[in-house]
Amino acid sequence: MIKSLAAGLVLALMALPAHAVGVPENYPPSYKAMLAAAEKEGKVVVYSNTEQFAVNPVLDAFQAAFPNIKLDYVEIKSSELYNRFVSEASAGALQGDVIWSSSMDLQFKLLDEGFAQAYASPEKPALPAWAVYKDLGYGTTFEPAAFIYNKRVLQEAAIPKSHAALAKYLSENAASLQGKVGTYDPQKSGLGYFLYSQDLRNGNVLWDIAKGLGQTKARQYSATGNMLEKVASGEHLLAYNVVGSYALLKAKSDPSMGVVIPNDYAVVMTRIAFVPKDAKRPNAAKVFLDFVLSKAGQEVIANKASLFSIRQDVEGEATAAKLTRELGTAIKPVAINAELLDLLEPAKRLPFFKKWQGLLEGK
Repeated sequence: MIKSLAAGLVLALMALPAHAVGVPENYPPSYKAMLAAAEKEGKVVVYSNTEQFAVNPVLDAFQAAFPNIKLDYVEIKSSELYNRFVSEASAGALQGDVIWSSSMDLQFKLLDEGFAQAYASPEKPALPAWAVYKDLGYGTTFEPAAFIYNKRVLQEAAIPKSHAALAKYLSENAASLQGKVGTYDPQKSGLGYFLYSQDLRNGNVLWDIAKGLGQTKARQYSATGNMLEKVASGEHLLAYNVVGSYALLKAKSDPSMGVVIPNDYAVVMTRIAFVPKDAKRPNAAKVFLDFVLSKAGQEVIANKASLFSIRQDVEGEATAAKLTRELGTAIKPVAINAELLDLLEPAKRLPFFKKWQGLLEGK
């Protein structure tokens, strides 16, 4: 939860014109009325699976820009977020005003099933076409999946830079890597399953990697933070398919953390945000969404949160523009469209889980 500013400061800011509290001058004149309605609502509740240590700079920046809108941030793991939202919405007891998740398949399912309200954000023209779906859902980040390793133990020159090289490395070094490799558990992590599914769209090397993971007796996790801590401490030496934005943020403060964006292909996910059809505070939700998509918000995402800005007009280390210059066509952004629903079909999920677990168990 982000604490509101002192009451006197809030009252003073309420007297200022709209642009003084973060509304860009190029927004339509009607936006001032929506901001006033948002301030009257007084609060916005964000349900998200983004780990709070990573998103805090964005939350702080929003609260500074809009001190009259109290921000409550509720961190929930991806699969739990989906279930909680559907349960609350179906019972007419929805608390979340913005639903923001990296599990693109589950988010799209909610869009497809009519849970979102349409909103044409004034920031829409600055976004790539693949990142907006019918004014219902918006991609907010441009985050590559990465390999991470412990730089105190492993030499950078020896670390694989592609998926095929990773499979070979795991197999050839299985004896020294026993119990020292981490990855997602696809049955417990919706994000993990999503990333593996995208790997399969780029060939079958995933199964060679899974075989290598089994040979190393790799450990499986439901959250990125666990893998970051295990690798940073040296308990693990390597982890596969970690959210690159989290890893790079960790690397800024921990010199033991090494990060590799694979050069054969790099799956890039985006955190989809939408305003629920039955949101209690729809105006405040739209103001929050617009801030996250704005150039100011995206500059925070890129240069303070390291979640990778999706806008091409934002520069910095963690941006789509920089990543595209470095990797070119190896960048594989995942579009927000109906293909995401294919990932949720039981006929595909169950055989995947069976084959994955069999390989992880060395069968």
